[in-house]
Amino acid sequence: MELSKENLIDAISQVGHPSINFSLVDLGIIQDIDVVGKTLKLTFVFPFPNLPIADVLINSVKDPLSAFGYTLEYDIRIMTEEEKAKFLDLETKGWKS
Repeated sequence: MELSKENLIDAISQVGHPSINFSLVDLGIIQDIDVVGKTLKLTFVFPFPNLPIADVLINSVKDPLSAFGYTLEYDIRIMTEEEKAKFLDLETKGWKS
C-alpha cells in the first residue's frame, strides 16, 4: 500500500513513548522526518547515550512501516542541553504511573 508523504509523517508524529504520555515527536526524540520513495528517513535524538529503550523506540517506528512495505533509515544523536531540558520537563508532566 502506497501512503502519501503527509500520511506517513502524520502517522510517525502520533507514535507515543511507552512510559510518557507524549509522542516521540513532541518529546523531541524524532526529528528531521523525510520520505524518499519507500524509505522514511529521520533522526532519533536521545536524552542520554546508551539509552536502554533505544531499540524499543526505534522499533515502534520501524515495525509499522515495514507492514506497509516501507523501510526506515535513521541517524542517532544526543540531545543538546536545551533539548534535554524540554524533554525532562515533558517527561515530568507526562509520566505514566
